[in-house]
Amino acid sequence: MKGKTVLAIAAVAGCVFYYMHGQAWIERTYAYPFTHREVVVEAAEENHISPALVAGVILAESKFNERAQSAPGAIGLMQLMPDTADWIVKNMKDPNVTDADLKEPATNIQIGSWYLAYLLKQYNGNEILALAAYNAGRGHVEEWMHQNDWDDSFSDVDKIPFPETREYVKAVLANEAQYKELYMGQKAQ
Repeated sequence: MKGKTVLAIAAVAGCVFYYMHGQAWIERTYAYPFTHREVVVEAAEENHISPALVAGVILAESKFNERAQSAPGAIGLMQLMPDTADWIVKNMKDPNVTDADLKEPATNIQIGSWYLAYLLKQYNGNEILALAAYNAGRGHVEEWMHQNDWDDSFSDVDKIPFPETREYVKAVLANEAQYKELYMGQKAQ
């Protein structure tokens, strides 16, 4: 009888542990991984943006696959197009970055974080517009703003004309909320 009691206590303890910690562990391990966390946090802090937002972009862009390369030619974790990356590094005043360097996680995250911060500044902190520009390009977002009389207070993701961009923005915002909750101890607002 003593052995069954010990097993029952162990089973209850295991269930309690899973209930309290298991789901978060599974989410961290499989749904919301955070490889290169130190690099992400450092790049985000250096650019004065949320590490959860950077992680959310990386998850949506490459699922943290360092070797990701899209058919159009976007490279690395943050899926940077070489032409965009060239423009970014010129503005960062770091002309020594090559396309090969874009495949390096630390470089890719630094450049992508700088660009994300740039877009957030351009759109006065509006994450929806900044993320739409990250995905569809600044030209499209400027066009949409002009055509639809949007300003920096735009908040209706469902009005973004490109379905892919609309779903991308929704995914990144959902990812950001999960990263905040799982890794930064902040509940989504």
